[in-house]
Amino acid sequence: MSGEFEAMADMATGTVVARTIDGAGKAEHGARDDHRGDCLNCGTALIGPHCHRCGQSAHVHRTASALFHDIAHGVFHFEGRTWHTLPLLFWRPGELTRRYIRGERITFVSPMALFLFSVFLMVAVFGLVGGPFGPMRLQGDPVKLAEARTEAAKELAGVEKRIATLAAEKQARNARGEKTPDLNEQLGDLRSEQAALRLVTTGQIRPPKADDVEGLKLNIDTGVPAIDLAFRHLTRNPELTAYKMQSTAYKFSWALIPISLPFIWLLFAFRRDVGLYDHAVFATYSLSAMTLMVIGASVLAGIGISLSLTFFLMVFFPPWHMYRQLKGAYGLSGFGAFWRMVALILSAYTAALIFVVMLLAMGA
Repeated sequence: MSGEFEAMADMATGTVVARTIDGAGKAEHGARDDHRGDCLNCGTALIGPHCHRCGQSAHVHRTASALFHDIAHGVFHFEGRTWHTLPLLFWRPGELTRRYIRGERITFVSPMALFLFSVFLMVAVFGLVGGPFGPMRLQGDPVKLAEARTEAAKELAGVEKRIATLAAEKQARNARGEKTPDLNEQLGDLRSEQAALRLVTTGQIRPPKADDVEGLKLNIDTGVPAIDLAFRHLTRNPELTAYKMQSTAYKFSWALIPISLPFIWLLFAFRRDVGLYDHAVFATYSLSAMTLMVIGASVLAGIGISLSLTFFLMVFFPPWHMYRQLKGAYGLSGFGAFWRMVALILSAYTAALIFVVMLLAMGA
């Protein structure tokens, strides 16, 4: 039919183009030069080199070299945005926040993408070199350490027994064609605990010394059984509890954003020119910067840099960064940024405490 558009493959160049087919079946030269035809992705009539509806290019390549070109383009395009984002994130965070809110989205990595990337990178770095103050190692009275290892081995045996029971139940339910999301979640938590207990039994996490336990005799009754049980575990082995929380925290790290929002909103309760979206961008970029700072400190500790430098970075970077981000993002005076920075630091500790209690309530 004259005027009908059809997608055809140019076998000589490996390019898929939209071409016009006349009544005799002859292909007219169309899409390659004037971009006539329909989008091969959504079917919208093309009016240019890219579809104005879905954004796909009018030319879809089908060669091996084009595949490698697409890979390189994707890598360097993301890398280009990263190198636009990171310098501003660390040196002029307020400008980055303000420009992103005002609509410069293609230039920068989005706050959530950067935050999730930094969290997963932190998990990988912690697994390789430990935290900012180095990996934990066994030390203390050999007899006490042996007793602690024995206790951990008993607890490990109980955890592995529960894992075996749940795994058998999961297999039986799968055989019946039933889904097992509840069992998958329980097994994931138990395997995290199994990994932590194995670190204790092999000496990679130090069991508590006597004076540690004396100082952690917590007589707390919150009314929430899960939290009270977690506090009792904390008293028995604080490093094990800390490791288990570390292995769980990354899965729920996104919760720090909504937890932080009410505190940031209170700092600008009388400002009508900013809203929750602005505060969410601010919080997400700020958390990304803090996470990347912890990663940097961990790498420094892992390569043997003095712990005093790591401590200096951990203590002074957050307030300095918060001050600059507040001042630039919200257009504040020096005094206005300073008092809000102090309040934001206090609220950050409060948000962190809420986050920890949330993890304890979930049995971390």
